[in-house]
Amino acid sequence: MKICPKCNTQVADDATFCTGCGVQFAPVQPTAYAPAYDPFDHTSEFDAKDISDNKVIAMLVYLLGPIGIIIALLASNTSAYAAFHVRQALKITVVEILSLICAALLCWTVIVPIAYGIFALILTVIKFICFFQICSGKAKEPAIIKNFGFLR
Repeated sequence: MKICPKCNTQVADDATFCTGCGVQFAPVQPTAYAPAYDPFDHTSEFDAKDISDNKVIAMLVYLLGPIGIIIALLASNTSAYAAFHVRQALKITVVEILSLICAALLCWTVIVPIAYGIFALILTVIKFICFFQICSGKAKEPAIIKNFGFLR
């Protein structure tokens, strides 16, 4: 129920006139929503031919870890699409190494090795998600890792 601004009479939500005083209500205009935009999706920045030619190379960086990064750098050093995924895989690798160092330094505690195991599992899931995004030809920054500002 809505209330008439002139006489404070309650009227139905779909009423165009007040039943008490007869004032006409302004029609409700539907609001236009802006299209959804993902600032971490960089797919449109790459050429479709570059994506199709270097899709397999980009997959290697997530499947083989540091060895895949080296192979991708040697195999397609001119591809912007492969370079994007090399940077993302490098971010994941740096985070893995830093978390391993922290876990090794604090291995005498009980909670840190358990937390490292969970975190390593999460990073593995992120790598699989990135792999399947490459299969569909996308170039999105991985979750969690996209918040780190190095290697943009």
